[in-house]
Amino acid sequence: MEFQFLGTSAGTPTRRRNVSALALRSEGARHWALVDCGEGTQHRILRTPWSLNDLRAVFVTHLHGDHCYGLPGLLASAAMMNRTAPLVLAGPAPLRAFLEGVMATTGLGLPYALDFVEVGGTAASALPDHVMPDLAVAATALSHRVPSFGYTFTERRLERKLDPARLQAAGVARGAAWGRLQRGEDVVLPDGRPVRADDVLAPPRKARRVIVAGDNDRPELLLEEARSAEVLVHEATYTDEVLCRIGPGPQHSSARMTAAAAAAAGVPNLVLTHFSPRYQQHGALAMADLEEEARAAYGGRLFLANDFDRFQLDRDGVLHRLEDDAGKAGPAPAGAQAQR
Repeated sequence: MEFQFLGTSAGTPTRRRNVSALALRSEGARHWALVDCGEGTQHRILRTPWSLNDLRAVFVTHLHGDHCYGLPGLLASAAMMNRTAPLVLAGPAPLRAFLEGVMATTGLGLPYALDFVEVGGTAASALPDHVMPDLAVAATALSHRVPSFGYTFTERRLERKLDPARLQAAGVARGAAWGRLQRGEDVVLPDGRPVRADDVLAPPRKARRVIVAGDNDRPELLLEEARSAEVLVHEATYTDEVLCRIGPGPQHSSARMTAAAAAAAGVPNLVLTHFSPRYQQHGALAMADLEEEARAAYGGRLFLANDFDRFQLDRDGVLHRLEDDAGKAGPAPAGAQAQR
């Protein structure tokens, strides 16, 4: 599985960071999904290999502007690129009214269908299978000033390998039958004995799972989902000190809160994003402060996301930050013990 950050700032963009958006796809897939679409997202996409014609679904975590104001423009641009395939739009109920209002008042017509999928409820709920054919998607309600959700993406198709011991026990000699069994086909041997593929294939590996959360001041709401996930992507808008000064009104998480929840869930890879613009590379409030606070509460593989950072989750459940499109390596995972 692979994902790329198109925006990592909270509320307003900065010179280094745009507002929230993340592109995601399963291994080997051409089509992809977009989680949130803050203003300017389509400009970020222009600097990446992602194509609007290959976009399958947009998942909106909540209806605050820094997560959805870029969506009308992106839909219009896709139309001007002659897109014809339907596009799934998943999100809270007001998403449909928001987009239909913009389309009606601006005369925006689309040459492709919009398939609205409403998310809601308090427990994790599965979205229809057609939303992403290669990824099972579930939505979990979070805690914010407006209804907000986290999306769990779980791969559906798991490869299986032939088990040499089982092949030997079944008396299957090396040959054409192996290829058919590897493809999941049952065969009949030359001596007339039937062999079922399930009987000679090893059990599949664990399905990889990635959670991308919207704004949320109670990261513990994702504990159950995160216990079986390899990656949690979650906001870390402030440090504890700044959050205490601001108060609970904005309903955001600190780096410590998110890291502590990830540690409690045992999730092995944590990616922090949605940073307040007050945090810069250097100065009185620095990104290093967020990193230090998170590292004190979490001992797994920790990353602080930057715009255009690309990540790949390998089949062993280890998350790697890849080199960017220009071939320049991004920053290493946070913490002295982290690995490339």
